[in-house]
Amino acid sequence: MATTIFSKIACKMLAVFISIVYTFNPYVAPSTSDKIEGCDENGANMTFVAWADSQLSNYMAKRYQFFDAACEDVANAGNGVDALMIAGDIAENGLLCEYQYVTDHLKGAKVDNFLMAVGNHDVRLKIYKNTVKNFTAFTNNLNRAVGSELTIDKLHYSYEIKGYKFIVLGTDRTEFEESYISDEQLSWLDNELKSATANGAPVFVIIHQTFKLTHGLPKTWNSPIDSAGSVGAQSDELYEIMNRYQNVFLISGHLHTGIGQYTYERLGKINSINLPSLTINNKDGECNDNGIGFMVEVYDSHILFRARNFAKGEYLPDYDIDIPIE
Repeated sequence: MATTIFSKIACKMLAVFISIVYTFNPYVAPSTSDKIEGCDENGANMTFVAWADSQLSNYMAKRYQFFDAACEDVANAGNGVDALMIAGDIAENGLLCEYQYVTDHLKGAKVDNFLMAVGNHDVRLKIYKNTVKNFTAFTNNLNRAVGSELTIDKLHYSYEIKGYKFIVLGTDRTEFEESYISDEQLSWLDNELKSATANGAPVFVIIHQTFKLTHGLPKTWNSPIDSAGSVGAQSDELYEIMNRYQNVFLISGHLHTGIGQYTYERLGKINSINLPSLTINNKDGECNDNGIGFMVEVYDSHILFRARNFAKGEYLPDYDIDIPIE
């Protein structure tokens, strides 16, 4: 990821800012008494960390404390993790210095692959081609650092890990709150799903915004407009395509709801999981802590979403979601 003189100065200013913040609010490391480990002694087929909405900002200090601790928690993992995914809004403003901070703090994680999805904060108010250039470079640098073969040149892409396909969707133009999924990307998604589900294996589709009128929308977006908070104009088309296939797991973020009644929904054939924010204050959930997300364990017959407070380094078994594979 090429850096300009401006971005280098911004990175140095950010480092000074964070050091000042930690001077007045000392860093609290996560516990190591409840490390990231599989709950089945025979081992899962594949595991991955599921986060959303880190929205690291060069002027919002509180978020760094939760993000830094969460990264350390993954670095402390008892077993290696096959992938770490963030379902969009990785950076508050899509700045190079913000992505560099993420890169610096994730490089110590015991992770084999990084699956990054673009969110509206990564895209909005910027020239689209520059967003693609910066975001793909950021994702490729992360994967190169851990020896992953994943490289991308678009905001939508797919990658197979231990026999399981991940399909990452991304907007095809600059939007402010929603995404724009072109006909070309919709056709590509259909073909990817057809191929990936042919043998009955589950497939994971990652996108920042979810479907309209799901996960409490539009109420959870504090709006009376049906499409508010959703992926946008292509919501119905995406829904129809994904419902052609079995064992599709849709993973999204964007809503900043905690873990609870709005986290999991069965939408036709689709298993839809909306992730809480990692660093921003969550709402509308039974667990609205900062630093929360899921450790996902994939087995032959089911997929277990294990709730975890990564900032504190502890599992939250009351909020686990166990979904059968059909």
